[in-house]
Amino acid sequence: MTQQLVQLAAEEQNNPLVPPGPELVIGLVAFAIVFFLLGKKLLPNINKVLEERRAAIEGGIEEADAMKVEAQSVLEQYKAQLAEARHEAARLRQEAHEQGAALIAEMRAEGQRQREEIVAAGHAQIEADRKAAASTLRQDVGKLATDLAGKLVGESLEDHARQSRVIDRFLDELEEKAEATR
Repeated sequence: MTQQLVQLAAEEQNNPLVPPGPELVIGLVAFAIVFFLLGKKLLPNINKVLEERRAAIEGGIEEADAMKVEAQSVLEQYKAQLAEARHEAARLRQEAHEQGAALIAEMRAEGQRQREEIVAAGHAQIEADRKAAASTLRQDVGKLATDLAGKLVGESLEDHARQSRVIDRFLDELEEKAEATR
């Protein structure tokens, strides 16, 4: 056993995991120098790059937020314009409908007026034709009556004034009889 302990003590001195004392000191000094240089030179550059990247990201986010707000504003403007355009279109449709209704009413009134004019002109023409026919009929009836009376009496009734009085009297009697039968 003692031999084994001696052998273990000898192996501990040759352990590859534990470096010798001077190498350990040199390694620690070299590590401290590298750590110091990295801390003074590399770390500020890394922090600077990270800060720039953070600022760029924050600036991009702020810019994106600003663009989002602007896009929302533009969208609201477009929606307002669209609503205004729809309102204007509805107003124009209503106005066109009202104008159409007014035009139809005006055309109906004009048609009614023309119809009434035509009817009135027709009545006037009928009345004129009736008077002309009555006048012609009076003359024809008068002529026939005087001819017939002349044949019955046996003498000529050529006296125009007398003939006119007889015809008028005869026709007046006929008109009275016609009105009495109505």
